[in-house]
Amino acid sequence: MLTAVTSITTANTITTMNEPNADFEPVVFRPIGVIRSGHRVAEQTPVQPVYAQGCAGRAEILPAYREGLRDLEGFSHVFLLYHLHRAGTPRLTVQPFIGERPCGVFATRHPQRPNAIGLSLVRLVRAEEALLFLEDLDVLDGTPLLDIKPFVPRFDCVKGARGGWTEVVDETTARQSGQRGFCPQTP
Repeated sequence: MLTAVTSITTANTITTMNEPNADFEPVVFRPIGVIRSGHRVAEQTPVQPVYAQGCAGRAEILPAYREGLRDLEGFSHVFLLYHLHRAGTPRLTVQPFIGERPCGVFATRHPQRPNAIGLSLVRLVRAEEALLFLEDLDVLDGTPLLDIKPFVPRFDCVKGARGGWTEVVDETTARQSGQRGFCPQTP
């Protein structure tokens, strides 16, 4: 259980609050659209785009945000940020989908988080009007889309990155657990 939150103010002093979020205003996000996919059952939805190869879908962008899609077609991949609207009650310790032992939620991508925000790096096939056609989509149908950001190789690739506890899970086990009942089509 959280007992204190530390923040650094503009004067570089450290303040400890006894109540989480005591000095923060509520943050409100409004969806910019909806994600459409063939995934309708959470337990059969892959847990990461790498395990969702061949899963096509689309992002339907609300008319008010259509202008923001300009120049996106030059990117091969985009990050989708979305509300995990069916995640359930937040927990600080969770059982990862591909791991054997419980972990702190911030060391996982588990959906039952204090702020139910999901992140997926998916392939952008094409953009047409207010639609983004996507591949390798690991998101439930009807999920509220909060934001889109382009994947930029020069910014987003990190040499020497470490994968923490995920590095001890062999790829066969990770793939079987990560696909969660989804059976990819083989060409």
